[in-house]
Amino acid sequence: MNSLTDKVTVPSEERLHNLDVRFALMISVLHERLHTLVNAPPFVYSEKPRGLARSAVYLFSEERRPLYIGRTNNFSKRLSQHCRKSASHNHSPFAFRLAREAAGILEASYSGENTRERLAALPEFANAFRAAKERLGRMQIQYVEEPDQTRQALLEIYCAVALSTPYNDFGTH
Repeated sequence: MNSLTDKVTVPSEERLHNLDVRFALMISVLHERLHTLVNAPPFVYSEKPRGLARSAVYLFSEERRPLYIGRTNNFSKRLSQHCRKSASHNHSPFAFRLAREAAGILEASYSGENTRERLAALPEFANAFRAAKERLGRMQIQYVEEPDQTRQALLEIYCAVALSTPYNDFGTH
């Protein structure tokens, strides 16, 4: 038992089949949920309806162009984090990315001159970030309720790929 493969337990065929069935059931509803999302009535942040779903997958669009898909377990709070004027760079990553784009800083950096903290301290970037949050507040927002955490993650990815949202990035940091 010196090799790594000797220490790995391979699932039985029955276990793999059960996993395949569970996964197939989970993804079988994704297209229907995408359809529900894109046909949901849009609203802007300042006119958000009462009684929003708690857990949701949501879409920001501009002039009917899908831009960003997100997911959350507290939709009302998450919208506030994206759109309110006092939201910080850590709470509004979509606005932060729009601000970086407006400032011509296309690459994210976790060290050096282009860290979030460094950029947020620059007056010209702070203005771009403020403008980006205002822009988010004017975008159309749609959502579909999704309380199941695994299906929520799969639905976020499925919708981002299906709608070709340019501001979703599933890379690791």
